[in-house]
Amino acid sequence: MSYSKADILRIAKEENVRFIRLQFTDLLGTIKNVEIPVSQLEKALDNKMMFDGSSIEGYVRIEESDMYLYPDLSTWVVFPWVMESKVARLICDVYLPNGNPFPGDPRGVLKRVLKEAEEMGFTSMNVGPEPEFFLFKTDEKGNPTMELNDQAGYFDLAPTDLGENCRRDIVLTLEEMGFEIEASHHENAPGQHEIDFKYADAIKAADQIQTFKLVVKTIARQHGLHATFMPKPIFGVAGSGMHCHQSLFRGKENAFYDPEDKLGLNETACQYMAGILHHARGFAAITNPIVNSYKRLVPGYEAPCYVAWSASNRSPMIRIPSSRGLSTRIEARNPDPAANPYLALAVMLKAGLDGIKNKMQLSAPTDRNIYVMTEEERLAEGIPSLPENLKEALDELRKNEVIAEALGEHALLHFCELKEIEWDMFRTQVHAWERDQYMTMI
Repeated sequence: MSYSKADILRIAKEENVRFIRLQFTDLLGTIKNVEIPVSQLEKALDNKMMFDGSSIEGYVRIEESDMYLYPDLSTWVVFPWVMESKVARLICDVYLPNGNPFPGDPRGVLKRVLKEAEEMGFTSMNVGPEPEFFLFKTDEKGNPTMELNDQAGYFDLAPTDLGENCRRDIVLTLEEMGFEIEASHHENAPGQHEIDFKYADAIKAADQIQTFKLVVKTIARQHGLHATFMPKPIFGVAGSGMHCHQSLFRGKENAFYDPEDKLGLNETACQYMAGILHHARGFAAITNPIVNSYKRLVPGYEAPCYVAWSASNRSPMIRIPSSRGLSTRIEARNPDPAANPYLALAVMLKAGLDGIKNKMQLSAPTDRNIYVMTEEERLAEGIPSLPENLKEALDELRKNEVIAEALGEHALLHFCELKEIEWDMFRTQVHAWERDQYMTMI
C-alpha cells in the first residue's frame, strides 16, 4: 500500500501509536531494529535517524560506524498483537553519511540487481515464496524443547494437528497486516507447517518473508510454542524449504509465457532457467547458508539435491508448475528459510539474467526420479549435485564471478568471513553423534 509522510503521521496519531520499529536486515538475514518513540517519527521520515553500523554483523568497522535509516513508507504497518502502547513498523534501506546507499545492505543488493533487470527491459520480478517451519513445545521457562507439538502428517487436521489453532491465529494476524493468504496446512513431517501467501514483486516478497518469520515466532510464543525456520531440526524426517516461484514481467506481460509451447515457456524463460541451473552451485551458499542447510539437501526427503529441471516430478531442483498465462513461472526448490531473502532473490535473479544475456541453452528435462539413479547414470545425464556442505558451497561462491558481482565486494567479503567462522566452529566441535558412536567402541 502506498503511504505519504502525512498519511503515516495521521495514522500514528489516530491509532495512538507510541513506538515505531525501524527495521533492517543484516547480512545473515537477521532482522534488526531501532525502536523510537512516536515523538521521533517525523525525524525518521525525513531520513535523519542514525545508528551504529559497526555493531551489525557484516556491516562496517568501528571507525566508520555512522549510518542512516531511510524508511520505505509503503512498509508502514501497526503490529496487531500489541494492544497497549501500540507499536508500528517501517522497513528501511541503509545509507552512508554521504547520502549513498550502503553497499552491504541486503535490501540494496537486491535493488541493484533489479535495476540491472530493468535495464534489460524487465519491469519486475514476481516471487511467490513458500517458507516452511516447525513448531516445538516450550518448557516452564519458555525455552524450546525437542518435543514436537503434534505427530501429524501432510494435510492432516485437528485433533491430530495440534498446531491448527496456532496456525490459524498466524493467518489472521498476517491478514490484519495486509497479507493475502492463499493456503495453510500441515506439512510432511510431524510438527511442520506451511502458510502460502500471494506472490509480489521481489522487494515486497523479501520484506514479506521477514515479516512472516516475525509473526510466526511471535504468535507461536503466545501459544506456548517455539517456531523455528531451521532447515533440518530433526534427523529422519523432511526438512523445511523455502521454494521460490519466480517470473519476469514486462509491464503487464509475463516475459516467460509462450502459448504455443507445450509447457508454456518461451525462449526467455528457458534461458533464465538455464542460468539458474548453471550458477546453482555458485549461489548455494546464499540460498542454503548454514551448516544445517546441507542436512536437508540429502536424498530421500523430497529435498532437491541435484541440479536439473522437470515439469513432471519433484526430485530436480527446478519444477515447472502447471499454471499458464500470467501465472507461468519456474519454482526453485533448493532455497531454505535460513536464507537472507534479499540476497537469495538477488543471486537467483542475477543467475537468470546471465542466462538470458548469454543465451544459455537449457538442458533436457529430467522426468525420472533422480533419487533412484546411480551416480554413473546422473553423470551420464549431465546432472551435477548441489554442494554437500557449507565449506564446499563457499568455495563455489568465491570462484563464481557472476554471483560475486551480484553481491558486491563488501557483501561477498563479509558474508564469506562470517560463514568461514561458522564452518570452522562446526568442524572443530565434538558432536553428540561422535560420542555415541566412539566412546565405548574405542
